[in-house]
Amino acid sequence: MNKLLFTVLLVLPLLSFAQDCDCQSDFQWMKKTFEENDAGFRYVLTQKGDEFYQQHNEAFLKKVKETTTKIECYQVMRDWKTFFRKGHFEIRPLNLENSQANTSHDNWETLNISLEKFKEQLINKKNTDYEGIWKSGPYTIGIKKIKDEYKGFIIEADGRQWKIEEVKLIINADNSTTYYMGDYSSENFKKAEMLGDKYLQLGYITLERVFPKSKSNATIERYYKAISAETPYLEKINDNTLLLRIPSFDSSQKKDIDSVLLANQNLITNTKNLIIDLRDNGGGSDKSFEKILPILYTNPIETVGVELFSTPSNNQRVTNFISHPQASKELKDWARKAYEKLSNNLGNYVNLDSTRVSITKFDTIQQFPKKIGIITNGQNASTTEQFLLAARQSTKVKLFGQTTFGALDISYTYPAESPCGDFELWYCLSKSLRIPEMTIDGKGVHPDYYIYNNIPKYKWIDFVVQNLN
Repeated sequence: MNKLLFTVLLVLPLLSFAQDCDCQSDFQWMKKTFEENDAGFRYVLTQKGDEFYQQHNEAFLKKVKETTTKIECYQVMRDWKTFFRKGHFEIRPLNLENSQANTSHDNWETLNISLEKFKEQLINKKNTDYEGIWKSGPYTIGIKKIKDEYKGFIIEADGRQWKIEEVKLIINADNSTTYYMGDYSSENFKKAEMLGDKYLQLGYITLERVFPKSKSNATIERYYKAISAETPYLEKINDNTLLLRIPSFDSSQKKDIDSVLLANQNLITNTKNLIIDLRDNGGGSDKSFEKILPILYTNPIETVGVELFSTPSNNQRVTNFISHPQASKELKDWARKAYEKLSNNLGNYVNLDSTRVSITKFDTIQQFPKKIGIITNGQNASTTEQFLLAARQSTKVKLFGQTTFGALDISYTYPAESPCGDFELWYCLSKSLRIPEMTIDGKGVHPDYYIYNNIPKYKWIDFVVQNLN
C-alpha cells in the first residue's frame, strides 16, 4: 500500500525563515534542509565521518563567498552535494532565464569564424575528424580545430540564451570533453567518440553531422535511432530476435510502453529471443515496467522494501493525501494511519509495510521468448536499476553491457524551494532495507556479460544477438 504514497507529487515549502537572498543564505538553507530531512544523510556520515564532512563544508563555504553570479552559486552548490551520492540528490536554479538576462556573458569565449570559408575548408578537407557542422537539439554547432583542441561554436540556437559564435563545447587534446548546457553550466565527459563519420557522442549527448554530408551505415543508423528515441518502440532484428527499445521509465511513458507491448503481444510471445535496450534510461516510475514482468517471468520475484525517514516536513506529504480532492477513501484512510505511525517516530526510519520483502507471482510462464537479453550502461539508474533487480531473477534473462549508475538505495526524491525562490532542492524520503548487505548506490548493477570498450556502442546490439543465438 505504501506505493500509493509516491503516485502524486505535492510540493510544499519545507523551511520558512527570514534571511538575505544571496549565495551564502541559499547554501546554508540547502545544507540545513538536507541534513534535517534527507533519508541518506546519516548513512553517509557514518561511512565518511564528521571530521571529513566538516572539512568539506569549510572548503565550500570559502567558494560560496567568492561567487558573484547565480550560475556560479549553482555550480558550487551542485559540487557540494557530490560528497553524499551520485544520484537522487539535485539542486536546480529557478528563474534562471531572468537571472541570465541580468548577468553579462560578454566575457564568454567566442569564435569569430566566417561560415562560408569554414564550409569551403571542410569540403577540401582530406581526412575526417571532429571538424564539421553538427546538430544537437536546438543547436547547430560548428567544430573547429584550434591548435591541439577542437572548439564547438554556436551557428544557430533557440535564441533564448546562447548567442552565435559563443563556445559551446571543447574537446581537449586527451579527448576529454567539456560541454556547456543550456544554463551555461558545464558537463565533463571522459572522451569524445565518433560513430562512423556521421555521429559524435559526448557522454549522453549525441551530435549529428549535417555538413559535409556523410554516408549512412545501417548498423550505426539503428544505434542512433535507439539512442535518440524519445518514446519506446519494437522492431524485428531477424526471424528469431526482436528489439524493444525503452528510453525512459518516466510515468509519462507508461502508456506508450504498455501500448507497444499490447500491439506486439502475439509477435513477442511467438519469437524466440527478445532484446530490451535500456541504455541511457535513467529511471522514472516502477509502474512503467509492470507490463514487462509477465513477459520475462519464470519464478516469484522478490522486492526488498524501504523505510521512510520521519520528520515534520517529510510527513506533511502524507497529510496532503487526506485533503486531496482526487484521493480515494482507501488512500485517505491509509494516509491517516501512516501519518500517525510516522508522527510517533519522529527522527527515525519507519517501515509502513508489515514485511521487509514483497513477492510478485504470475499464473503463467510464457513459452516465448525463451531468451531475453537486456542492454545496460552507466546512465541506468533508480527505477531502471529496480527493474534490473527484478528481471535478473528470471532464468530467461541475462544482462549485457556495462555497470549501471548506482542510485537506488536512497530514493523517492522530494522537492523543496528555497525561501528566496532562487533554488529547488530535491532530496530523498526513503532508505532501502537492502542496506548494508546488498547496496546498489555507488556500485551499480553489474551485467552478466560485460561489453568492453573495444566493441563500439553501435555494435552492442549485434553482440547481444550473437550471444543469444
